[in-house]
Amino acid sequence: MSATESLSPETARQVVDLIDRATGVDGKAPVSEQGRQAVAGRGDARHFVTADGEAVIGYAQLQAGSGEHPDMAELVVDPGRRREGVGTALAESVFGAGRPGTRIWAHGNIAAAEGFAKSLNLVPARELLQLRRPLAAPPLPEIVVPDSITLRTYADSTDDAEVLRVNNAAFSWHPEQGGWTGADIDERTGEGWFDPAGLFLAFDAADPDTLLGFHWTKVHPPEGDDPELGEVYVVGIDPAAQGKGLGRILTLAGLHYLRDRGLATVLLYVEGDNTAALHTYDRLGFDRFHVDMAYARA
Repeated sequence: MSATESLSPETARQVVDLIDRATGVDGKAPVSEQGRQAVAGRGDARHFVTADGEAVIGYAQLQAGSGEHPDMAELVVDPGRRREGVGTALAESVFGAGRPGTRIWAHGNIAAAEGFAKSLNLVPARELLQLRRPLAAPPLPEIVVPDSITLRTYADSTDDAEVLRVNNAAFSWHPEQGGWTGADIDERTGEGWFDPAGLFLAFDAADPDTLLGFHWTKVHPPEGDDPELGEVYVVGIDPAAQGKGLGRILTLAGLHYLRDRGLATVLLYVEGDNTAALHTYDRLGFDRFHVDMAYARA
């Protein structure tokens, strides 16, 4: 096994192929969007690669947490080489390199992942829920925007500073979403999936330069058994603007937009202990679809 701060183009290609093979077998991607970006050399991560000759058969990635946020890891083993100790060795390397409290994601928390965690005496430390809702029925509630709020879509990069400010205020507690920089905004607005008409911004009507909240939508192309899917990618509300009903207004604006684009289903991710958000999404008709679980040493 080798550990490195960057991957060669050939190794990165093999890792992407490995992730895709595992996704096809398990029905769940073992590595997140952020993890794939790190494989491509975007962002800071430490990479652990297990090879048999020239062929990559196992891969793990360690993302350093900031402040009190723990280090987070993702791991994948070639479906044809499981139960050979590859995953165990990768997990031990990740825990050895990470800070105390390091966690490993099990995306989908499928039975194999639960069994793997149990074999290493790992315990659940964080639960991330994926919720889904059909967009045709039940009908979406109408959007009611009070006169005190101005709702519009993203204009251009002149909106970036306010989006960044609200994002970091809203997610100061979040290990992945918090602490964004201008480069994070640039990276996402530069992606092929970015659609300015799908980024909704709510401003104070009395102070049109002050952003109160935003809803960034996303559309996923068909993958595996999933058709094209819409996503409530990020809903961020300035803590100073809480209590105005902005979460519901912005979420509905995005849902109406995705429905009108002809999408049948929308998904979102929410922390399992975020009771306020879960209450909002339950009232909007979302149901639990699957669970991502982060495991840590007991």
